[in-house]
Amino acid sequence: MRMHSVRIMTVPSPLRPPVPLRPHRPTVTELRLSAFGPHRGAVFPLGPLTFFAGPSGSGKTTVLEMYDALARLGAGDVLDEVFPDPSARVPETALPDEQGRRGFRIGCTVDGPAGPVRLDLAVQAEPELRIVSERLTCEGRELLTTVLRDPRRRTVQAAWHTAGAVSVTRAPLPDDRLATALLPLRVAGRTDGERQVLAAAEQVLVALRSVYVCDPQPQRMRAPVPVEEALLRRGCDNLAAVLRRTGKECGIRYGALVAAAKEGCAGRVEGLATEDLAGRTVRAVLDRGARGVTPVGRLGDGELRYLAFALVLLTGPEVLDMAYVAEVPDAYQALAVLADGFDRGLDARQARALGELAGRMCARGHIRLVGTVSDASGVRGVEGAAVVDLGA
Repeated sequence: MRMHSVRIMTVPSPLRPPVPLRPHRPTVTELRLSAFGPHRGAVFPLGPLTFFAGPSGSGKTTVLEMYDALARLGAGDVLDEVFPDPSARVPETALPDEQGRRGFRIGCTVDGPAGPVRLDLAVQAEPELRIVSERLTCEGRELLTTVLRDPRRRTVQAAWHTAGAVSVTRAPLPDDRLATALLPLRVAGRTDGERQVLAAAEQVLVALRSVYVCDPQPQRMRAPVPVEEALLRRGCDNLAAVLRRTGKECGIRYGALVAAAKEGCAGRVEGLATEDLAGRTVRAVLDRGARGVTPVGRLGDGELRYLAFALVLLTGPEVLDMAYVAEVPDAYQALAVLADGFDRGLDARQARALGELAGRMCARGHIRLVGTVSDASGVRGVEGAAVVDLGA
């Protein structure tokens, strides 16, 4: 069993407003990897800007994968789509029980208007993939529980708080979906208890569905892309099309992106532009002033990843290819960006500039970021950033 000694360092930000007791934007404030991959009994608090640092094999990427898995389950994905290789998530030291079953346990806490809501899952990976138990609690009260009663059936027995003529309502639910995500379709909200259940479930779902996974792939960002591809994919290969859209829709954001490009790209940068090409395609270019323009396809991998992350930080969920909760106003959502390899391919200057940009944007409250870094020196000391050192 591998245990991590976790050291968290936080630098206070004078720009960050006082944290309210009941934030109106649902946000994931804690991840629990009770038994998942290399982690056993791990609890990680999350702030507006959190970086996981450590050597290869320390489990920093696994933390983001677990967060992404919860987000996908919250968006309604089925279990085998989220965990195509579930056995790889079972801790190596986990022994099978008498029936040959092994699995993993994960969870999170979501703060918001309903108070701190805890979601905990136990997933059986072997011999069959299924959710064997789920628990939704708020301030010590169990609002939803599920349990696997009959292994021969592909259902779990669910019970949710009612506080009406009967204290709970029971019903079978599928064992390959997050029960919390099904509650808005099953709970009528006729009693105070049911309304509390719905408020807690919806708070968790809004927070989980407000997640955008970003892992820029420079080798796929160099070619022109169709103009119509205006939602930024997780690999950022359609960067040019989204830059074109951003330039037309928001001059302030675009100006901030140009300023970021000047900090992170080598050589003289006067501006950032896009050029429409034949066949309804577009490419992005750096304006070098008297030297002309440089297509971004000629930039180094680090520069391309830097530009992609800067664009994500300076834009909003309506421009990102994600399970955006369109029915909930933007004022009640906080975009959470998961950025694996935040400093990958970046030099010290770029890592620092990008970290400081993330600090400024997260301090405003409309965006949160959880990232991994191989070298924490580039982000350590950034205002408002917490560094979780898994290698300590």
